Amino acid sequence: MVLSVHDLACARGGLPVLQAVSFALAPGEVLLLRGPNGIGKTTLLRTIAGLQPPLAGRIDAAPDAIAYGAHADGLKSQLTVAENLEFWAGIYGNGDIAPAFAAFDIGPLKDRLAQNLSAGQKRRLGLARLLVTGRPVWALDEPTVSLDKASVALFAAAVGAHCAAGGAALIATHIDLGLKARELDVSAFRAAAPKGEAAFDEAFL
Repeated sequence: MVLSVHDLACARGGLPVLQAVSFALAPGEVLLLRGPNGIGKTTLLRTIAGLQPPLAGRIDAAPDAIAYGAHADGLKSQLTVAENLEFWAGIYGNGDIAPAFAAFDIGPLKDRLAQNLSAGQKRRLGLARLLVTGRPVWALDEPTVSLDKASVALFAAAVGAHCAAGGAALIATHIDLGLKARELDVSAFRAAAPKGEAAFDEAFL
């Protein structure tokens, strides 16, 4: 297994959101996180990626195994498309950016400043960063936001190729990506609200 989660409990803003979450992800596997807005998919991904501590439970993965992609594209606006990829390739120690250009069809944009890209082009460039991380587990939060149908197909193909090479992907999404995948309904792990507390604030859960 490249990722194992055991009895994980997560909180957001000091409130318990999820409890008793357990699953495992094997090489070559895609696991889709499902559930309504506000149920805690983002909180779960952020916890697994190490951006916030769990309330309880355990996350087993090799050091630096997880590449996390969220709503922000993580781009430097004053750098070109090529310079952005070169920057991230340098961070992760991977000098070859050609596969990232090809996978997301951004070669024709290589000399364009990131600030001059459309929303969909920025998203494609942000996702292309995944290919230069060299990390086996992709943990992605609504990765297809701003993508048209053709770009969603490029993303799905990139995930398929990553998994075919022994990687794995954990993806929170509401759409059908056309990938062979297991699904995990996060609703089943919703934590009970503390007595006297109002309903959960659904923002950014």
